[in-house]
Amino acid sequence: MYSFVRGSGERLLVIVQGGDGDADGAAGLVDAVVERGGFRVLTYDRRGLSRSPVGDGPVTVESHTDDLALLLARRASGPVDVLGISIGGLIALDLAARYPGLVRTVVAHEPPLSQVLDDPAEFVGRQEAVEEVFRTEGIPAAMRQFLAMTRFDPTDQEDDVVLPAPKAERAANLAFFLTHDAPAARRFRLYLEPLLHEPPHVVPAVGERSAGALHAAPVEALARRLGRELVTFPGGHSGHVLRPKAFAEQLVNVLTTAPTERSSPPGRP
Repeated sequence: MYSFVRGSGERLLVIVQGGDGDADGAAGLVDAVVERGGFRVLTYDRRGLSRSPVGDGPVTVESHTDDLALLLARRASGPVDVLGISIGGLIALDLAARYPGLVRTVVAHEPPLSQVLDDPAEFVGRQEAVEEVFRTEGIPAAMRQFLAMTRFDPTDQEDDVVLPAPKAERAANLAFFLTHDAPAARRFRLYLEPLLHEPPHVVPAVGERSAGALHAAPVEALARRLGRELVTFPGGHSGHVLRPKAFAEQLVNVLTTAPTERSSPPGRP
């Protein structure tokens, strides 16, 4: 898989993008974290996106997780911090559950984990609707529906933000995401039991503009299920892109204050 590392800090932070985001998709956030010091930042293209091949076998959240574990075996010398965004949050949580020795802290920003909802029907129905619109009307219509679902607001951005430049691979990446990754995220079931214990430490995170919205319901429910505080980040579902400096400030604060050891599940002696 294609990957690169920025910065020279002691700790390694891995950013697992959502949607069609590749290694370049969070450049503003990477710059902001690196400028604060203390972290090196690894980003990568998930399989099937941009410079990473699809590979063999079905595309699932678990296969993405296994890919990341192999990447960390090559690129990391010890446990890493992970920021996972949307489907990237599912991958980060699965990594913490199945490969806990690789992870120090996971920040899971609005992962679409429907299994923790008391009644997931509406949420899953909205996911299926986006996939159906893609099949019948194409990428632009599907993305309009997806952005409406996540309350995307392009005006909620920092004054000096530099948005990612359009890439030749964008259409292919979006098609791959909507064909393979979106259904994989909808079908995924997380093994929750290991996440009741620490380390690794799991931080459920929600955008300040997302709180109470349908797309944020799973992470709100996840926080309750795990007995963890739900941490608010600047912006909405795409706050890491539109408000990278403020997002980086909160991210670094969360990572540098997170506990590194815990022997009992929350609420137990």
